[in-house]
Amino acid sequence: KNSNCIQPLSEHCTMSSKKVVVDGRGHLMGRLASIVAKRILMGENIIVVRCEEIMISGTLLRNKIRFANFRKKRMNTNPKKGPFHYRSPSEHLWKTVRGMIPHKTNRGKMAMRRFKPFDGIPEKYHKKKRMVIPQALKIIKLSPGRKFCVLGRLSTEVGWKQAKVVERLESERKIKSSAFYKKKKVLLEKRRKAAKAVEAKKSKPKAIKVAKKAADTKVAEKAAGPKVKKAAAAAKK
Repeated sequence: KNSNCIQPLSEHCTMSSKKVVVDGRGHLMGRLASIVAKRILMGENIIVVRCEEIMISGTLLRNKIRFANFRKKRMNTNPKKGPFHYRSPSEHLWKTVRGMIPHKTNRGKMAMRRFKPFDGIPEKYHKKKRMVIPQALKIIKLSPGRKFCVLGRLSTEVGWKQAKVVERLESERKIKSSAFYKKKKVLLEKRRKAAKAVEAKKSKPKAIKVAKKAADTKVAEKAAGPKVKKAAAAAKK
């Protein structure tokens, strides 16, 4: 089992207060949303980061046309009352997940509180372990040659204005994380060497004892050698 993958849902899944951070990069939006919806209804707390790198099957033009049709839907008498046309990738995912659960019931409202999507990776999740959902990965679930588009690109085409800010913050985070990883590698190497040295020290006394025993037996054999020879000669006579 890969520790970086979310395990499949069990039949008797229990409530968990532990937060699971999922990296949205390379996932298909519909499949990711359906799995997230199931898990938050079962009581898990799920955070999805890097929503701008989620993928959608179909060409960019096709998805733009679909979004343009969605933008036409509004309330005639008072458009301020909805439906609301979210532009950012995190809000796209949030609305997709919301459509898959009974969000008007208390159970659905509580489930939606347990789900938080983010564009980029906020600072408090920089050093958290990020998980992957194999059942929703584009490389596994979308057959080769099929068209797809990136949610961040689609969002910028339909009016999302924070793409450059998120990109800048992500580039800064990657520089910091690479430096942190290099330090971590050095520390792990030092720890490995220290563990080897401790093992070597522990094994030295045993080796000395074995050598002493071997030396004692050799000395005893040498000392007993003439006596044994005399005894053998006397026995022959």
